[in-house]
Amino acid sequence: MRDLIARGSAGLTAGLSLILSGLAVHAAGFGVFDTTLYSGLTVGLGLSILLLSQPGGIRRLSFHGGLAVGFAGMIWLWVSIMHAQETFFIDISDGELALAWGALALIFYATYRGFGWPMLLVCLALAVYVLAPFGADERWSRVAENLWYSTDGVFGRPVEVVGRVVLVFIVFGAVLQTSGAGRVLLKMALAATARVTGGPAHAAIVASGAFGTLSGSPIANVVSTGVFTIPIIKRAGFRPTFAGAVEAAASTGGQIMPPVMGVVAFLMADVTGIPYLQIVIAALIPALFYYLSLFAMVLIEARKQGLAPRPAPEVESVTSRDWLQSLSFFLPLGMIVFVLLQGRTAQYAGFTALIAATLLCLLLFPAFRHPKAWISALIAAGHTAATLMVIVAAIGFVIGVINMSGVGLQFAQAILSVSGTSLFLALLLVMLGSLVMGMGVPSAPAYLIVAIVMGPALEQLGLPTIAAHLFMLYFAVLSVVTPPVALAAFAAAPIAGARPMATGLEAFRLALAGFVIPFLFVWHPDILLIEGVSPLGLAWAFAIFGCSTWMVATALPRFDLRRLSRGESGLRLLAGLLALVPYLPVSLAGLALSAALIAFHRRSAFKIKTAKIEMGGKT
Repeated sequence: MRDLIARGSAGLTAGLSLILSGLAVHAAGFGVFDTTLYSGLTVGLGLSILLLSQPGGIRRLSFHGGLAVGFAGMIWLWVSIMHAQETFFIDISDGELALAWGALALIFYATYRGFGWPMLLVCLALAVYVLAPFGADERWSRVAENLWYSTDGVFGRPVEVVGRVVLVFIVFGAVLQTSGAGRVLLKMALAATARVTGGPAHAAIVASGAFGTLSGSPIANVVSTGVFTIPIIKRAGFRPTFAGAVEAAASTGGQIMPPVMGVVAFLMADVTGIPYLQIVIAALIPALFYYLSLFAMVLIEARKQGLAPRPAPEVESVTSRDWLQSLSFFLPLGMIVFVLLQGRTAQYAGFTALIAATLLCLLLFPAFRHPKAWISALIAAGHTAATLMVIVAAIGFVIGVINMSGVGLQFAQAILSVSGTSLFLALLLVMLGSLVMGMGVPSAPAYLIVAIVMGPALEQLGLPTIAAHLFMLYFAVLSVVTPPVALAAFAAAPIAGARPMATGLEAFRLALAGFVIPFLFVWHPDILLIEGVSPLGLAWAFAIFGCSTWMVATALPRFDLRRLSRGESGLRLLAGLLALVPYLPVSLAGLALSAALIAFHRRSAFKIKTAKIEMGGKT
């Protein structure tokens, strides 16, 4: 009986996931049949799927099933009232307002089941704040009406944008992952980096970054690609902790890598009003900087452990079939850019890319032709979409409270009053706030929270809108590799067979350049390629970033061509930091010190190598 109930629950969850994926594809390709009903269905399906997929016995399954049915009733009530309000004004009874609070409580509970305590505490804190006399002191009925029976709260712009635009890209990524395109891409990356020291880790960075740009969650990307990449990194001789950290840092970077940027690019375009293509162009060079820093970190670690490039016979060559199968990844990505350049919508670009990817995968991957394969892709996409819809509904509540109470503007004023005229101090406070607010939350919702709360402060400081929002995005994203709540690293640790906190600290070290890059494009906006870009300014930004990255990358592990002394390591760290100071004489001093340290190190390393050769000759 228990097995029968468990199978029935799994089948129901799979069926609901298929429906949610189907809704996403239909909305992207053919539009939304009814805005109110569509928003209600996506949120209702998301919460039901998340609750029904939770592990546990029959009692817990029955409890979660009852909650899902009750929430479906509340969604239907919301749809009915919203439709009625379109034609005439109606009074909402106290009983219906009380049910609204019940629906909000279910969203909070589902958020806790899916994402743990951090996001739940944020929701509860804001619920207390908006009702309490020491806070906004709003009436419970007005809060219920504004945040549930309207499109300014739970069913606001985040639910609408994610449901219409983002979900189709999740289906797109699931098709590529399930078909085997990810394994082909990893094979090509391994072949391309085979002759480089630490090649397998570099290949994992390329593969995880490429698929990370399609995923709305670094954690989901770690779990899906990490099962392939982490064992390869370990077999190359790297420590398990380092292998897990590389996967976590690379998957996290996918959220800032164009063209899709973990679907955040579309949300940013909606929030700021800046065209999508302008956002991805601005994000390109900073994202490349991040991945170049990861390559440098891996290279130094490989040198430190004495790892050599893989021998040529061990390198699996890329066949013409592999190149042909890789088209299932590259052609749809190119199609996204092409459709957007034609002036079409982002959701239509995702729809055309999905159709192209599906046809190519059916043609190029025989195993994907079996109905079970592509159905499993849709089910996996539905599961991912469900968790995203739940957290976005919770974000809608957060944004609604912030708009009702004005706490966002108060927060911005507090930052400005504390920082005074110091831009650096204000940026530092926004960075810390973004890291805290992003903990335990997927990248897209984390960005939405931070943009609503922190955005006004940065814009009042006179920063270009695109620079301000990319600054907040970086730290909202990097929260998943920032201890103590480094969720991406914690997801990678079990796969690597490493300790979670040690993996988190290692991932934080590898991603350290990501904490510098946002300050870099604030002080040197030329790297965003926005209006008025200067070639000289761009070259200068490349020089100071390259210098500081190499100095820090070698100082922390205390290794370059040979082991570094504590004094030399300290000087390198100082030189790297000085190069980043936005004051020309100090920055030049940092570059000069860096050049002197590199020259001294290479000269001494050459002498040691020559001495060893001579000693070998005498022997």
